[in-house]
Amino acid sequence: MVAKSESDAAAGAQQKLASMFGLAALINSSLNQAEIRVKAIEAATALIGAQEGSMLLLDQETNELYFDVSEGDTGKELKSIRLSLDQGIAGWVAKNRIPQLVNDVRGDPRHFQQADKVSRLDTKNLIAVPMVCKDKVLGVLEVINKLSGDFTNDDMELLSSFGNLVAASIENAFLYESLHEAFWEVTLALSETLEKRDPYTGGHTQRVRNYSMAIGKQLQLGDNEIRDLMLAAILHDIGKVGVCDAILCKPGPLTREENGVMGGHSQLGAEILSNIKTLSAIIPGVLYHHEKIDGSGYPAHLKDSEIPLIARIISVADTFDAMTTDRPYRKARSFREAFLELIKCSGSQFDGSVVKAFIASHPSGHKDLQLQELMNENVE
Repeated sequence: MVAKSESDAAAGAQQKLASMFGLAALINSSLNQAEIRVKAIEAATALIGAQEGSMLLLDQETNELYFDVSEGDTGKELKSIRLSLDQGIAGWVAKNRIPQLVNDVRGDPRHFQQADKVSRLDTKNLIAVPMVCKDKVLGVLEVINKLSGDFTNDDMELLSSFGNLVAASIENAFLYESLHEAFWEVTLALSETLEKRDPYTGGHTQRVRNYSMAIGKQLQLGDNEIRDLMLAAILHDIGKVGVCDAILCKPGPLTREENGVMGGHSQLGAEILSNIKTLSAIIPGVLYHHEKIDGSGYPAHLKDSEIPLIARIISVADTFDAMTTDRPYRKARSFREAFLELIKCSGSQFDGSVVKAFIASHPSGHKDLQLQELMNENVE
């Protein structure tokens, strides 16, 4: 009988351990901090068999804990609470870095009753474990009210191990997001530096990006496609870094030879980006955004669907901004005039479905009923 009981206990422990690593793998499948934290709470309550769970993160500047994620109907109200490291069981755990199992919360003088009042939760028992990564306390993970009896030391050990895995996942996601943010900042700085060479195209990159994003969302592109489109729009003119100022900043129409030099910027941009493997998906947008549906564009004279969608979108956004921006040798067209030109050139220069999406997404386009009617008549 004893042997059977021990065997059952061992099997149960193995099952919990397997569950923990399975849940850890699920959490590590994302590099989105917010998603990781939500998954962690859901996983912790399921793993330990608790009524609710919460995650308090440590504000590294104020040294206060705040409720970042909390399961249950009152999770939003808890987010207004901040605890010093001398308040509550969670504060004690964060300060001392020691897990705590409390099966009689009402009898523990450290219990922060305000949290129960705000959440309208009757906390009977809890486990709170520190989330530590690289000797830095990130916060505290809690499970509240065991569904069947009291929490055990095995529960606390399991949650402690899980808390460390969660902390590592959060830290990795933070580092990824920091690097990602730095990359975007460098990319934007690079494109803005290029624009400063030509005083007549200030803000062009930002506008092309915004127009491209509007088109992409109207076409219901996926998250990864939207991300690639945004980056390609920002870098679509990066090849102009190789065009001399005499041509790039010329206050008048370009000669045939100068147009040839300027036209080479798309190929040069693709060559520059080809050295960065992680940017391979955006190269078609940079290389082919001057192609035309009828095959008269450059550099490869592609036609129709041979032109990647990312390039067809940037082509419309880029041309629209060029038409609606002042140049030394001509005044900008009105938005309506530019829309009419896009419609007129749909099927020859532009993809009609992309033009439709752009006009439908633009505040000045979708409110113009005459423009909508003309678009439907002329764009297949």
